[in-house]
Amino acid sequence: MTETARPNQGISAYRWLKRDIIRGHFAPGEKLRMTSLRERYELGTGPLREALSQLVSEHLVVAISQRGYRVAPMSLDELHDIYDARSHMEGLVVELAIQRGDDAWEANVIAQHHTLSKVVDLNSPEEVLSVWDQRHKAFHNAIAEGCGSRHLLQARESLFEQAERYRHLWLQQTVFSTQALATKRREHAELVEVLLARDTERAIPMMRDHLKTPIPIITQVLKDRGIA
Repeated sequence: MTETARPNQGISAYRWLKRDIIRGHFAPGEKLRMTSLRERYELGTGPLREALSQLVSEHLVVAISQRGYRVAPMSLDELHDIYDARSHMEGLVVELAIQRGDDAWEANVIAQHHTLSKVVDLNSPEEVLSVWDQRHKAFHNAIAEGCGSRHLLQARESLFEQAERYRHLWLQQTVFSTQALATKRREHAELVEVLLARDTERAIPMMRDHLKTPIPIITQVLKDRGIA
């Protein structure tokens, strides 16, 4: 194996394993057996261990001394803690974005909102979910980038990654519902309106409320799965 192949395999292992954990292929608390992982991803032990170590640092995997790895548990307490932290973070970020964002920022927010609103019928439900999620992230990232703080954006990204497993539960319940998507489109349009008006007083609570709308849906899914 060449030196350039090693990091590429490590990156691939990380991306594939993270995707499968987020999408629920591996259940919370499930033991991640190296033999099964090698077979599933057709990769060696080295790249998989690198991926697992990275996912431990992102709180998606738990390392058990001398006993390997397990998928990190999920809980209602963690759900509420992550979303509370995210709502406060997004409130600060949107406040700074309104203060600091220039014309280019406004143009990008408008463009990403337009792209998000144009998600149409695709080849499969999985593709619909993937495309809408990508465009939704791009829209909110465009808003956040106006804050102009690299460190705040890094902290925001870290919280977003910790929320991804929970968000995916919400996406599965939302993206295929015409009514739920219509509600989201209305919320996004209203959010863009107050951002362009530079109305900080309305934008902060609106963004925080918007961010918290998935909580009841995710809570119900977790309870239905026996996760408290």
